[in-house]
Amino acid sequence: MLIAPLTLRSPDIAVYAAKIALTLCASLLLAGCGKKEESGGGQVWHYEVRGLVRNTPPDHQAIEVEHEDIPGFMPSMTMPFIARDAREIAQLQIGDAISFRLNVTQRDSWIDQVRKIDANQLHLPIPKAAAANADATTRNRLHEGDMMPVFELRDQDGKPVTLETFRGHPFVATFIFTRCPIPNYCPRMSQNFAEVQKAIQSSSDSLAATRLLSISFDPQFDTPGILRQYAQHAGADPALWTFATGAAAEVHSLTTAFSILVQPESGTISHSLATALIDRDGKIVKIWRGNGWTPAEVLGAIKTL
Repeated sequence: MLIAPLTLRSPDIAVYAAKIALTLCASLLLAGCGKKEESGGGQVWHYEVRGLVRNTPPDHQAIEVEHEDIPGFMPSMTMPFIARDAREIAQLQIGDAISFRLNVTQRDSWIDQVRKIDANQLHLPIPKAAAANADATTRNRLHEGDMMPVFELRDQDGKPVTLETFRGHPFVATFIFTRCPIPNYCPRMSQNFAEVQKAIQSSSDSLAATRLLSISFDPQFDTPGILRQYAQHAGADPALWTFATGAAAEVHSLTTAFSILVQPESGTISHSLATALIDRDGKIVKIWRGNGWTPAEVLGAIKTL
């Protein structure tokens, strides 16, 4: 589970994500193993991590690591880590056991001090069979030009949200869960949407018709009440920006359609990301994979409609 140090150094949305997930007693809140330091850019939290390399993406800027529990930050899971200095991970191979330092600021995270270690030093949980889930995300994958599939969700007020809710409005949909602690994952999606919302609010042209939809893939925890609190903290205008989730099968259908891998692990969720622009008639115009898109990119795509 997440504990207090996370709430001391994360951005507003990530702070909130941490706060609503905290369940440990007060005596544990002082026991985190992260080290904080002040830099010119603000607070930086450092965590010592060990894990097993599971994938090496071709861009050589990140590695996917199955890591041990990170005390004071997150439980064991498999996720990508960005290296600012690509040379530190250039020689790594799938299956290598490594240790590294995870650095987390208000809006970013990265790793450094990467070195290989003896695999016998690792203490990872018993692996789960995720092949079927991973395979499902590649079948019948939605592409740009496809029609958005019909869906039935519930918003932060418990009201139904369907594709017809947005008929006549272009809308941008993304996927999150409110407890996500990594500042450049779900919190960044919400921060980016907040910037897009500002542009919509100040626009008097066709951009003003655009709507935003954040879909939680954690329906068991992200009830309408939780989503309402999160939306308020994010500064969401309910007339423009909807937070929604639904029955597990309905949410799974959407994440699978967008090839989003969602894997519950040790009380949290390992996941990928996707954001899509859908036009007034329900056609998917653009899909952004991962967290690299910017509000300017999305606004530019909307203006071409």
